Amino acid sequence: MLRTFLAVTTMALTVWTATTNGTEATPTPSATPTPSPTIACPPALPITGGVAGVTTTSVTISYSIFFRPPCGYDPPMTVSLFASREDAQQWREPVAEAVSGPERTGTVTIEGLMPDTEYWYRFSDPDGKRDPYLIGSARTAPLASCRATATIDARWGNGFVATVTVRNTGREPLDQWRVSWRWSGDERVQSVWGGVVETVGADITVRNAPYNGTLALDGSTTFGLLVSTGAVPDGLTMSCAR
Repeated sequence: MLRTFLAVTTMALTVWTATTNGTEATPTPSATPTPSPTIACPPALPITGGVAGVTTTSVTISYSIFFRPPCGYDPPMTVSLFASREDAQQWREPVAEAVSGPERTGTVTIEGLMPDTEYWYRFSDPDGKRDPYLIGSARTAPLASCRATATIDARWGNGFVATVTVRNTGREPLDQWRVSWRWSGDERVQSVWGGVVETVGADITVRNAPYNGTLALDGSTTFGLLVSTGAVPDGLTMSCAR
């Protein structure tokens, strides 16, 4: 009986030793790496822009940045002007550039441009990342072809008479002209001579008569107004164009 107990004990110890000191070990599963999240940008333009104003030698572009990086941009933004749409599409030879302020919504004015000329604009950020979507156009204002000045010749309690001089200030002869202004009060045109009047509310336009539309360089002509009003103005401010 003792021999049997010793034999069983010896076998158990042998098995335990082999288990604890054996060369074969159960493999430990390795941890699965967590993939980095993929950023999904919204289906919208990250920046938009438009023409806020023009002069004969400048263009003002408005902009709004909707998203920050990596889906959008951080200001300041650079607005580049190109001579053609093809140049703008290829970012080729910009003719002028200007940089915005730090605002995410604002305007950029680019100066030193040619009058009555079409330009194409695009945006890029401080890191040089170019917006791939937005391409817009803007045209500078033409040079004034004429100037209109008004002189009030006579006034009374409820009206006045004025003479308007139209002068060719352009670089070529004129074959027609139109003078426009807006009343600030209750003024009404009763009669016009030397021109043809058009009235839309407070907006007045006088075009040349058939006989005085042609003006040589620095040439001038006149037309007259009879106006009724509750308060005679100190003067009239008018614009003139071909």
